Amino acid sequence: MSLDITLIGAEIPIMCTCSECGNEHETIQQQVLFETNITHNLGTMAAAAGIYRVCWFPEDVGAVYAKDIIGKLSDGLAKLKQQPEVFKPLGANNGWGTYEQFVPWVEDYLKACEEYPDAKIRVSR
Repeated sequence: MSLDITLIGAEIPIMCTCSECGNEHETIQQQVLFETNITHNLGTMAAAAGIYRVCWFPEDVGAVYAKDIIGKLSDGLAKLKQQPEVFKPLGANNGWGTYEQFVPWVEDYLKACEEYPDAKIRVSR
């Protein structure tokens, strides 16, 4: 099982031809700016770094947009990098969820949030 996160941009109206009736219809397509996925096995490590709720349940911390979590992700990443000896033992014993996988994932997610601060956060657990 995994956590899927998508940063969504503007809604884009597009015209498409209906396969049922052959007529053109306008539909709305959401612009996907960033997508990522990580194992639930990293939940304990994320919690220890203070970013579990931010990543897994952003709605619980009042986060709707990427800009809402930049500070918390940045703080959590700093903790992870400053104390690898604390966080490495929290990785999954089966290798599916390690410190070496989590830190670059958090870096990428933070970078995307900084690049697209007005993007809406969509999470699937």
